Amino acid sequence: MRLSKYYLPTLREVPADAEIASHQLMLRSGMIRRSASGIYSYLPLGLKVIQKVEQIVREEMNRAGALEILMSAIQPQEIWEESGRWDVYGPEMFKLQDRNGRGFCLGPTAEEYFTGLVKGEVSSYKQLPLNLYQIQTKYRDEKRPRFGVNRAREFSMKDAYSFDVSPEAMMEAYQVMYDAYIKIFDRLKLKYRIVQGDAGAMGGNSSHEFIALAETGEGVIVYTEDGSYAATDEKAEVVYSVEARDEAPLEKVHTPGAKTIEEVAAFLGVEKADTVKAIDLMVAGEPVLALIPGDRELNEIKLAAFLEVAEHEIAMMDEAQVLSMGSHPGFTGPVNLKGDVRIVLDRRVAEMKNFVTGANEADYHYLHTSYPRDFEGEVAEDLLMVEEGDTAPDGALLEFARGIEVGNIFQLGQKYSKSLHATFLDENGKEQFFWMGSYGVGVTRSVAAIVEQNHDEDGILWPLNLAPFPVVVTVVNTKKEEQTALGEAIYQKLLDAGVDVLLDDRNERAGVKFKDRDLIGIPLRISVGKKAGENIVEYSTRRKGENIELTAEEAVARVLRVLEAH
Repeated sequence: MRLSKYYLPTLREVPADAEIASHQLMLRSGMIRRSASGIYSYLPLGLKVIQKVEQIVREEMNRAGALEILMSAIQPQEIWEESGRWDVYGPEMFKLQDRNGRGFCLGPTAEEYFTGLVKGEVSSYKQLPLNLYQIQTKYRDEKRPRFGVNRAREFSMKDAYSFDVSPEAMMEAYQVMYDAYIKIFDRLKLKYRIVQGDAGAMGGNSSHEFIALAETGEGVIVYTEDGSYAATDEKAEVVYSVEARDEAPLEKVHTPGAKTIEEVAAFLGVEKADTVKAIDLMVAGEPVLALIPGDRELNEIKLAAFLEVAEHEIAMMDEAQVLSMGSHPGFTGPVNLKGDVRIVLDRRVAEMKNFVTGANEADYHYLHTSYPRDFEGEVAEDLLMVEEGDTAPDGALLEFARGIEVGNIFQLGQKYSKSLHATFLDENGKEQFFWMGSYGVGVTRSVAAIVEQNHDEDGILWPLNLAPFPVVVTVVNTKKEEQTALGEAIYQKLLDAGVDVLLDDRNERAGVKFKDRDLIGIPLRISVGKKAGENIVEYSTRRKGENIELTAEEAVARVLRVLEAH
């Protein structure tokens, strides 16, 4: 490809709204352009990289026995109503109507779509197992799109769904996908960790996330040094011990102006761990009081899972709502709480004795509160957010890291086959529901993660197998006939050898050409300059900074050897 004919609008300045390196470099290198908030156009350079990632994903999925299909990004409302998710998926779903008033959505995911496709078509156990996948655009109306394509409202994703006859077969399919994902992300040259994830709106029994490590990642993972334990901070089990004590009589005390845990603990001269934090919530329109130890934070993901609601259905109460349940803002507690309020407490609160909690009256708290003596409630096993200094269940210290979720796999069980009544006949002629798994790879997000992990102050450092062009031939001065002629000859030799090579034949200053090739990250470079008349060129590499003079033939041979080795 001749750069003089290529659409490559590079930028010298960092765009003001680009917060992280991948977003900045994808814009500056001419890979993407913003169309609207969270929506991007992919220019020729960006599309080439996406296609390379897609090809790796496609090859490993095919090798694992999955079959590629392509479904519409527009999904009918009725299948989502049948699964029960139309009204509960949340505000991230783009909903629309056609001219006849029929409801649709722009697909945020495709469990319903794939289940509906297989329903009625696969009728016998003899047609199973089955694994179907697509690489398709997905749509999620993010409340706050940011970090470029990392958290976009439109993105490319590979989603696959397996259909099996039993839970054991589902687990086998899950392991096959687990292994395939390792191969995918290894080939993408990503530094990543596999962690236990939260199934969330997907439902199901178990999940794993593949997290590309990046300091700018929005997700947080915790793990032990020996790798025996790893989970997202939303999923991580919190090990928290409670000191055994004898119960003392409940006592109401005056605590003027002390509303926060810090203020109450300081006023009463106790540790925060001796208090209980009461969080006033409205959950799906109903009042809920969540109780956790005063020195910890509530994990809303765990609470949502316990209450069996979507995260977006949980909101903090306003002052009027707190007053309406017979309490007072800043002084809420579970003792003598009026009204029909659901009280949910973390297991550690149930184990505590003599803790401090609000008295539902301005400027008053209770001392020596204990469960179940002083109040009733539902006990949840774990509602706490993991924190620095926590340990894994085996006692090893947890380490924290940030990352970008690039892949996830879920054991869906029969959640969707039952709700959509998708069945097959087993070997006894009996109707059974499919056992399903779901498997996603964020294609565009993987591209961003690769850039995030591979860059320097000059631009992108593409791994050779993922670079939009592995080789660039730069004619330093196109006004010099001998340079142009030799550059053209080298370019043609590489093309004839089947190399996807970029020829920088632009009538630009040498400095501009060198800065552009560093910015877009071409791994192998041949520069045709002042010694062209002697058949001497400069061979250099982007990542290692290797820089040597060779004959044109030697440079071409060097490039071919490097490419063949990869």
